[in-house]
Amino acid sequence: MEFLVTMTTRVPDGTPQEAVNDIRAREAVRARELAAAGYLLRLWRPPLGPGEWRTLGLFAAADATELETVLASMPLRVWRTDEVTPLSPHKNDPAAGWPAVGPAVAEFHTTFTVAFPDGTARETAADALAQEARRARELAGEGHLIRLWGLPPEGGAARALGLWAARDIDEMHAFVASLPLDRLGFMTTQVTPLSPHPSDPAGAGGRHP
Repeated sequence: MEFLVTMTTRVPDGTPQEAVNDIRAREAVRARELAAAGYLLRLWRPPLGPGEWRTLGLFAAADATELETVLASMPLRVWRTDEVTPLSPHKNDPAAGWPAVGPAVAEFHTTFTVAFPDGTARETAADALAQEARRARELAGEGHLIRLWGLPPEGGAARALGLWAARDIDEMHAFVASLPLDRLGFMTTQVTPLSPHPSDPAGAGGRHP
């Protein structure tokens, strides 16, 4: 299974900087070990406010119990809280791709929420979903849509998490606007810009695992 983990760290007041530096160094070492073992797939930094210390991690584990063991083994866990979101396979996921992401290309997460209004004909919904799948394949073939996962539903609406590569936020919004479910008003999207993380297994300008 794959999991998205939002990791929020709060360093206790009065902690010496030497202690902070030490635990961060040990965290980087442990991240490399977990990546080599196949548990840690990606790390990103989302937009942060003043004083915030958050990381988004993509992990693989047999189940939630194994994932907790993995997370508990990371040194920063003593100061960190983890919010775990299980990810499920999505039929439009271009999983085999993992194209190289160069330094001039930014990455983004999208959270899609799909809801068909009451009374929508079954044929209309099926046609919209088929158009969406075709467009997803096109964007994946162009190297823009990297991964797509199912998220737990919310309020009865289907949800999905996407990982994208784009030049900038304007291009990312253009990709979203080109999706049939967006054009037809059946989907809302939240776009999250991602920044490189120094311990990301993909590395600067590297290749996804």
